[in-house]
Amino acid sequence: MTPAIIVLDENGAALARRLAAQLGAEVHGLAGRVAEADHRFERVAEHVAALFLAGRPVIGVCAAGILIRALGPHLTDKRAEPPVLAVSGDGASVVPLLGGHRGANELARRIAGVVGGHAALTTAGEAAFGVALDAPPAGWRLGNPANAKSVLPWPADAIPAGDAVRLIGTHAPVAGDDRTLVYHPQRHVIGVGCARDCPPEELRDLVVSALAGAEVASGAAACIASIDIKADEAAILALAAELDRPFRLFDAATLEAETPRLANPSDVVFA
Repeated sequence: MTPAIIVLDENGAALARRLAAQLGAEVHGLAGRVAEADHRFERVAEHVAALFLAGRPVIGVCAAGILIRALGPHLTDKRAEPPVLAVSGDGASVVPLLGGHRGANELARRIAGVVGGHAALTTAGEAAFGVALDAPPAGWRLGNPANAKSVLPWPADAIPAGDAVRLIGTHAPVAGDDRTLVYHPQRHVIGVGCARDCPPEELRDLVVSALAGAEVASGAAACIASIDIKADEAAILALAAELDRPFRLFDAATLEAETPRLANPSDVVFA
């Protein structure tokens, strides 16, 4: 989603606009204090919280404490939180506050590169090893994130000598453990269709069964796909939410162009 750069006065406005141009972001300025902005807001805490709850990456050209106080009441699952960063007014310090392994660390590096500042990364993996095992590169997904903490103890010298960590890359539903992390390449697409108002659990069970039969882990799926008339289908929306995958839509002409590749075409679906 498009990052929102929060700026509270003209002192940080020039930096905010510079970052917005480089990052493809929007400048959100405090009304009455910032002359030029893509969006204006009246109440800082409410606006920052609304962006955060909507899943928008938030970059505050402000004190970190302002963002912390605004978002404190809304922190729940760290694995679902969007990136939140604080950037000092002079650009010297870029601090990822939330979502370090959901894009904030990488965003901090990009911002630091633009302004010539320092990306202050504080997550354990980067601090100890210079790599975050629970934040695989784009196109990969960690199948057992709950085990990442045990694989990366802190401090680094707490790792017993000779205690090997296994990293497995596979599209199969392989189980990990406290010393094994399983990464899935997201090279599959779950194409779905259903009758209008299909029960969500029926569609979910079908997809789970199909994945198991194909020996493909749900983490190896890049997205859920369907025809555009299913944009509001509750069962498919629920499936995408449960699997935490984007829902991609295609029009009939685009799908029809792919019919020569079908292994089992359906006259019902075509109609």
